[in-house]
Amino acid sequence: MELELLSRLQVAMHDDDVAAMVVTPGADLQYIAGYDAKPLERLTALVIPRDGSPVLVAPALEAGEARESTFARHGGDVITWTETQDPFLIVADLVYDGASGAIAVDDHMWAQRVLRLRQVINDRPQVLAGSILNDLRQQKTSTEIELLQEAAAAIESVHRLVPSMVRPGMTESAVAHRISAAIIDAGHTGVDFVIVASGPNGANPHHSVSERVIGVGDPIVIDIGGTMPGGYRSDCTRTYVIGEASADYSAAFEVLRHAQESSVAFVNGQRTCESIDAHARGLMHDHHLDGRPLDDYFIHRIGHGIGLESHEEPYLVKGNTDLLKPGMAFSIEPGFYVPGRFGARIEDIVVCTEDGRRNLNTLSRDLMRIPA
Repeated sequence: MELELLSRLQVAMHDDDVAAMVVTPGADLQYIAGYDAKPLERLTALVIPRDGSPVLVAPALEAGEARESTFARHGGDVITWTETQDPFLIVADLVYDGASGAIAVDDHMWAQRVLRLRQVINDRPQVLAGSILNDLRQQKTSTEIELLQEAAAAIESVHRLVPSMVRPGMTESAVAHRISAAIIDAGHTGVDFVIVASGPNGANPHHSVSERVIGVGDPIVIDIGGTMPGGYRSDCTRTYVIGEASADYSAAFEVLRHAQESSVAFVNGQRTCESIDAHARGLMHDHHLDGRPLDDYFIHRIGHGIGLESHEEPYLVKGNTDLLKPGMAFSIEPGFYVPGRFGARIEDIVVCTEDGRRNLNTLSRDLMRIPA
């Protein structure tokens, strides 16, 4: 753990009257300790006191991996436990060795572990660590932004191959199989998701794949993402069509493209999260499709944060009045979804900067035409 990060965490813990933070496997542990630990039934937990040095508690059979973590290689203390020991009592001893106050547990800790900690540390209130960690994780460092840039370039290289992968008569699942292989070939260590939503399936924003046969004239929403070697995620959506799209679809898509590009340009540190979402909806409202304003079919928030998780804070949605801050990285992805007919979405990853914004994606946002 970097000393600067530890210092910032401990200052925030003082401000929130948190005596200690307990972090189990997941993105928070990876962020703090550089340890992508397996989420096993055996407890692994980083205990961070408000004052003093953190300690990583790990099962003995995971000692080798724990001691290869960034935390351990930078001098962090690792305590291991055997099969006959209760690791929660070890955590309790570490907590009671520190100051009084609440115990912060990571937001994604398993309920079984939360309740067991409550049993062994029953005189301390438990609070969510996210109130401290999320503020830190939202504002990416220059190193994190470059890792996200590498991820964006890798997933774009897959989108560039899509026109050569798709032909009428193929099923969505066959296309997804090809795309999944290409995501790994592009340098990802894992495939997080592949959405191939053709024709009426495009009206479901989170359709995965099916055995539907792709036909001439079908729009296809392709939303793909994976995990890079450094743990940072990619996420990019483009919309394709086999041959020519219908006139009403093409017209609506041009409105969507303008709304997406304008919303990216609208990003700066003077805007609230919700204002980006409202900006896109305002631009879509005056265009009508099937007798309704186009923004009626825009049924999800315009964006989500991205980093060590595909979806993390900040969320760009009505009701989030937080100001954007330099270092925040998030998607800008308006769409429209017409039940029984079709859908469309365009997604880039954007970073708020000191003087505006940086779009990590360079791929055309046009409707991508694939020969029939």
